[in-house]
Amino acid sequence: MTNFVEELTWRGMIHQMMPGTDELLSKEQVTAYVGFDPTADSLHIGHLCSIMILRHFQRCGHKPLALIGGATGMIGDPSGKSQERNLLNEETLKHNVECIRKQLSKFLDFDSDAPNRAELVNNYDWMKDISFLDFSRDIGKHITVNYMMAKDSVKKRLNGEARDGLSFTEFTYQLLQGYDFLYLNEHKNCKLQMGGADQWGNITTGSELIRRINGTECYALTCPLITKSDGTKFGKTEGGNIWLNPEYTSPYKFYQFWLNVSDEDAKRYIRIFTNIGKEECESLTAEHDAAPHLRLLQKRLAKDVTCMVHSEADYEAAASASEILFGNSASSEDLKGIDESLLLSVFEGVPQFRFQRSVLEGEVKASDFLTDICPVFFSKSEARKMMQGGGVSINKEKTYDHSRIMTKADLVDDRYIVLQRGKKNYYLLIAE
Repeated sequence: MTNFVEELTWRGMIHQMMPGTDELLSKEQVTAYVGFDPTADSLHIGHLCSIMILRHFQRCGHKPLALIGGATGMIGDPSGKSQERNLLNEETLKHNVECIRKQLSKFLDFDSDAPNRAELVNNYDWMKDISFLDFSRDIGKHITVNYMMAKDSVKKRLNGEARDGLSFTEFTYQLLQGYDFLYLNEHKNCKLQMGGADQWGNITTGSELIRRINGTECYALTCPLITKSDGTKFGKTEGGNIWLNPEYTSPYKFYQFWLNVSDEDAKRYIRIFTNIGKEECESLTAEHDAAPHLRLLQKRLAKDVTCMVHSEADYEAAASASEILFGNSASSEDLKGIDESLLLSVFEGVPQFRFQRSVLEGEVKASDFLTDICPVFFSKSEARKMMQGGGVSINKEKTYDHSRIMTKADLVDDRYIVLQRGKKNYYLLIAE
């Protein structure tokens, strides 16, 4: 078996690890779990580091459990949060759990006959029938309030970082997560819990609960919280989260996110978010440093992650669209070959103008069309001057003749005209 700790170490994916974890992993096949909070019906790239840890864990010969917090998702985890999250009803949680199950199956082998095949578990299954009195008597008595209060996630909330303090509901979260570890240890022989750095307090509560109840040792390992090189939060854009669900974040936008990361971030992300080996990562980094303008790391990162999360076909469509729209050699015919949904995804957020299709049945000049019909320009003289200078492209073809007639033949998918003004200003003109 490949050494799991060594694998994560060179990838920069270990933040904290309980003593004895490496020795345990070296002597036997170990079962470990990572929890996912089903507060939405899709995971996002903020979850990817934890997912990749499970993926590497399985590739190194160990058995991964993906725990969906169907019960704890009804409460909300205070770790790293400044306010209590909204509680979800059972119907919504059931839907979210099923969607997350499908997404995780892209990364982990749940279906083979291998002894280390992954399993998906839902803590609602073992928590739904436990009464408050039973939990207090059988579990709560083993962990003191002093122990729970000492956790950073609790202290931060109580020391004024949260405007509304910390509810009892959230305070109990670490004990409930600790019970998950206890249950999986007793029923699945799970000896290791993994997660993000903000989960260290919750994870160690679980290992302490197991030690106090069963007298056995269990272990903890956390990965660092990923940030960008400028210190800002990873995975957040002006438009919000980068989701793994293509309906929320299109494969094109997903691909573009990775393509546009900084050089410093690309050097870290290529190790964390791909399966590329150490030697190849080092070779790619050296090639990138020799010619950073080629953005070799970003291109490989965008390819591998897009193929892994979506598909090779989605990657090829996104890369092709990117080359057609922003490359120098694309033609109008190339543009007309792009699927309509991809075209709309690419131009989501750019200025749009709508016009009546019947306008193209008349003798309307380009300069008139781009001022009177779709006011891309403030005046006809401005339009004429920019066209004559080669600063205007209609469907990727430069238009020097301001008097050219616009016709229905200019429509992409019989509805759209892609107008480029200068190097970076795009407009989508839509016929109705």
